[in-house]
Amino acid sequence: MSVFREGALVSLPLNTSHLSSRAWAHSRYPRTPAGWRCSFCLPQAREWEDQHCHMQKIDSASQKMHYYRYSNAKVSCWYKYLLFSYNIIFWLAGVVFLGVGLWAWSEKGVLSDLTKVTRMHGIDPVVLVLMVGVVMFTLGFAGCVGALRENICLLNFFCGTIVLIFFLELAVAVLAFLFQDWVRDRFREFFESNIKSYRDDIDLQNLIDSLQKANQCCGAYGPEDWDLNVYFNCSGASYSREKCGVPFSCCVPDPAQKVVNTQCGYDVRIQLKSKWDESIFTKGCIQALESWLPRNIYIVAGVFIAISLLQIFGIFLARTLISDIEAVKAGHHF
Repeated sequence: MSVFREGALVSLPLNTSHLSSRAWAHSRYPRTPAGWRCSFCLPQAREWEDQHCHMQKIDSASQKMHYYRYSNAKVSCWYKYLLFSYNIIFWLAGVVFLGVGLWAWSEKGVLSDLTKVTRMHGIDPVVLVLMVGVVMFTLGFAGCVGALRENICLLNFFCGTIVLIFFLELAVAVLAFLFQDWVRDRFREFFESNIKSYRDDIDLQNLIDSLQKANQCCGAYGPEDWDLNVYFNCSGASYSREKCGVPFSCCVPDPAQKVVNTQCGYDVRIQLKSKWDESIFTKGCIQALESWLPRNIYIVAGVFIAISLLQIFGIFLARTLISDIEAVKAGHHF
């Protein structure tokens, strides 16, 4: 900026934020009665002063914006994408469970005739697989979308459901320890009802066979429990080839045989009871599980603790992200 003073061109420095144009000019060149020689000097000085004041206001506003930008809370990207990765695993596991369950139902023809579900006897293991898949798929979806979109509603749903599942697991563990006789009776009822439906559902059949082979047991309390099944019943009304027999999973394995003999249990219970243990397991599966649990208590406890820690970690991530989002939303009111 330049002005004339008594015929001389005077340059006003640009770095004069602490003085207005006229104050600087008067301090440098005291005004004389002759005044300013140039008619356009004073208007330009005023214009420069107005521009300078406008820039000061902009600087002041910028400083305020600068202050609030750094003082407000932020959503942690670390927690956000860690929770997203955590839920991706949940979601993928849910997809796998749903896929396996639907495939199993399609193999049994349930998908083509859904009324078969109501006609099934005993417990269908596929129903349990599908229930777990639905829960994991829903939780994983809510957690992923809630984390990416910073949606408090979905995050609260995810966190609340995990908390509910955690306390249900804890309650089941405590009740199972306190009421062992009740749990034993429920397991006996479960096993006996599924023995009756052994030939009705291939998945149920595979479940019982796996349980008996893994624990080297037969029936709930012994081989006599297979009288509950119409195919293995020893009564005269049964004309099945499996009459007075047991499933092949009750047979003592022969190391010399490389191929499983599925007829090894035929007519076994016609023999004297004292000879049963030569070819089949005589211990009941309830007794086998009762003796298995104390031997593997550390494994069971370790699995339970690991699952609990994973759930607590998910709850921590969700609550931390919710707190960050709420803090950011609260900061918008300043």
